[in-house]
Amino acid sequence: MTDDTAPVNATDPIDAARLGLLLGDLRLPAITHIWPRFAERADKEGWPAARFLAALAEHELAERARRRIARHLAEARLPPGKTLDAFDFDPVPMLSRAQVMALVAGDSWLEKGDNLLVFGPPGAGKSHIAAAIGLGLIENGWRVLFTRTTDLVQRLQVARRELALEAAIAKLDKYHLLILDDLAYVTKDQAETSVLFELISARYERRSTLITANQPFGEWNRIFPDPAMTLAAVDRLVHHATILELNVESYRRRTAVERRKGPGRPPTRATINTAAD
Repeated sequence: MTDDTAPVNATDPIDAARLGLLLGDLRLPAITHIWPRFAERADKEGWPAARFLAALAEHELAERARRRIARHLAEARLPPGKTLDAFDFDPVPMLSRAQVMALVAGDSWLEKGDNLLVFGPPGAGKSHIAAAIGLGLIENGWRVLFTRTTDLVQRLQVARRELALEAAIAKLDKYHLLILDDLAYVTKDQAETSVLFELISARYERRSTLITANQPFGEWNRIFPDPAMTLAAVDRLVHHATILELNVESYRRRTAVERRKGPGRPPTRATINTAAD
């Protein structure tokens, strides 16, 4: 019987094919791919065995992190191009880049299940900053899901009809941050708002929720038909929350005005058809 614990003879030739199989069995695909190149370099530079092994392990861990981030980005469904680098902070003086970067670090508020609420008029950049924060968090190792509030509410309504609402909400627990974009477009309907309230209640003090909304809290009675439900939803969201207000002119409107100006055109003649917003 072969003794698998017997020491390897350093003069034995390396069976590359067998080594590849062993690394595959150990589920080390990055090392399987890179070890011949690292081994060649180690031989040329006279690396100690420990350095060679450490280099392989570091490469494997880095590749695992890269693949994990790629998976989390794919599942997050973030709108493309919405990064912090692409966000113009200048027209939003009330929004601090330093504060946003601290939120992206995410190592305290997400662990506590705190919430993030972003208010502002249509076109102010709420969805952009929400998606950018989500992207930064994913790159830092957190799991995020970005969804239009109406889309998720409809899916939860289907789950309720199939007597699976609790399970559907539980599946969302894997996301450290759930981004509900455009809360205002939820229909003031008991069926829709009740599943939204159950989602908010289920995540309360456990998992974080980011909500973008056009209306301030005082107008949320347009979303929740029951005043008591409105107060309860606001209480759960605000209890542990950071609130960002983007009370600025619509970015889309401002961009359209700039396009209408044209080169050398006086600013007083820059007009836009407001019906097109």
